[in-house]
Amino acid sequence: MHVSHEQAEKAIAAAIAEANKIGTQMCIAVVDSGADLKAFTRMNGAWVGSIDIAIKKAKTACFFGMNTGQIGQLSQPGGPLFGIEHSNDGLITFPGGVPIVDEDGVLIGAIGVSGSSVENDHQVAKAGVDVIGLADLPSHPWRT
Repeated sequence: MHVSHEQAEKAIAAAIAEANKIGTQMCIAVVDSGADLKAFTRMNGAWVGSIDIAIKKAKTACFFGMNTGQIGQLSQPGGPLFGIEHSNDGLITFPGGVPIVDEDGVLIGAIGVSGSSVENDHQVAKAGVDVIGLADLPSHPWRT
């Protein structure tokens, strides 16, 4: 199961609305369950450097089925995932990437947002997920 084009567009629209609400300009990427780009937008005024970061946040969340901020906590020096950001042609291990899980607990894709503080990035990503997927992730990892 993959996130559909219609779901991806709906997630981006909700993320844009949230970004507008908090007064930020974001790059927003949605990937399918294979971590392939499904939809992308760069809001007017969003940083060019945020394009790559948003896409990599979405891919990172999809690859490991967890929020990118969680991976960041696990990848600190001495942590069990230290150095993981060097895998998979580069991962992003700070907040703003959120998996998209369907009602059966199956990973169908992920969203990545970049362009503001990591707290705002996560808030905008979560707004995108909330309109098409589950708000809470399963308590155990799943596989695609």
